[in-house]
Amino acid sequence: MRIFITVLLCMLSSLSWSMDYTREKNWADEIAPNVVVGDAVYLAQKNGHKFLTLLTEAKDARMGVIVVHGSGMNPDWELIGTLRTQLAEQGFTTLSVQMPVLAKDAKHEDYPRIFPDAAERLQIAVDYLKTKGFKKIAIVSHSMGSRMSRAYLGKQPDNTVVAWAALGILNDTYAGIKIPVLDLYGQSDFPDVVKDAKKRGESLKGNLGAKQVVIVNTDHFYTDHQAEMVAAVKAFLDSVK
Repeated sequence: MRIFITVLLCMLSSLSWSMDYTREKNWADEIAPNVVVGDAVYLAQKNGHKFLTLLTEAKDARMGVIVVHGSGMNPDWELIGTLRTQLAEQGFTTLSVQMPVLAKDAKHEDYPRIFPDAAERLQIAVDYLKTKGFKKIAIVSHSMGSRMSRAYLGKQPDNTVVAWAALGILNDTYAGIKIPVLDLYGQSDFPDVVKDAKKRGESLKGNLGAKQVVIVNTDHFYTDHQAEMVAAVKAFLDSVK
């Protein structure tokens, strides 16, 4: 009986951090048919799972940009939708990627267990933009998506990703990241994001292309200040050689 209870508890525990493909599919089924700007493109992982991306092409694009959302979000969610469409208007082809999600009751500390899956999706997105002719690719990520991007960039197999704009990254630094980094956050961001700003800034020392920018009078989601958010990201991408 004791063994049975132990096994049952382990099974229930694993369910809390297993990837929720049903939740992901529900979002894709809702988003894909209603895309107004850009096109829905499904890419496949090694295990055969197909995930949604939103491709928004810019004429004579100067760079391809992968947009990465946070936990509990999707590739067209609010500020992510703003980034993917407005950066395209500014001359960047964007590919907003559906990242792996967990069940609604999952905690933030559960997500690192699926970072390898997130890294695989980002590599697939990079490879897809390469087929579009892009030799330079940047990543623009938000919240948990920034932590997922950090996991990928720490081990990226080549130098195709040449810049990273990390918005509202939580509980992490940029130690070991050699490409130009924009650390962007809101003045009234989550407490941990604000508290760790100095530590993140120190980890950027020696990275000549890096900068840290705080947008005043806004929060983790850049409420009422998304225009400044896009402008800061664009200015950073424009500065990348």
